[in-house]
Amino acid sequence: MRRLHTIERLSLNQITTERWNLKEAIEGCARAEIPWIAPWRHKVSEIGLKESKRLIRDTRIQVSSLCRGGMFPAKSETERKAKLDDNRRAIEEAAELGAEVLVLVCGPAPDRDIDSARKWVAEGIEQLVPYAKERGVKLGIEPLHPMYAAERSVIVTLGQANQMAASYLPEEVGVVVDVFHVWWDPDL
Repeated sequence: MRRLHTIERLSLNQITTERWNLKEAIEGCARAEIPWIAPWRHKVSEIGLKESKRLIRDTRIQVSSLCRGGMFPAKSETERKAKLDDNRRAIEEAAELGAEVLVLVCGPAPDRDIDSARKWVAEGIEQLVPYAKERGVKLGIEPLHPMYAAERSVIVTLGQANQMAASYLPEEVGVVVDVFHVWWDPDL
């Protein structure tokens, strides 16, 4: 079957094919003529960064983003520093794969202190921006539906994400919009 046109910016978020390993997802993109993929870090780690990069390069699929970084809040300063170190590794992985964006799922509130957790998210992003910029990776804040606030992210509205991103240049920090998570937002 011949296509009338190619969708130039269509990207497969690998979580939608969770049962596929990265090789199968890349091959699926190639078969379906999907030119971009957004791999997840746990899928990259299954086969290794070097092999992941080779598979992507060999199929000429481009990487729109790497999922996920973030998860900044933690009960102690030591834990927050460890999370920043993991985010630096995520930035390095994104750069190595040629990803334009590292998607940030910002993290839940330890001890149910949402205000402190949002402060730690803002501080984490602030600390990572120079590191990401040096490596050519943009940070993308993804607001999640409020039902995920206790487990995944205290950033639950597009307004919150936009407000955080507004402190930076657009090429440094932006917002990743997933309709599944923001459809309900009356200010959308």
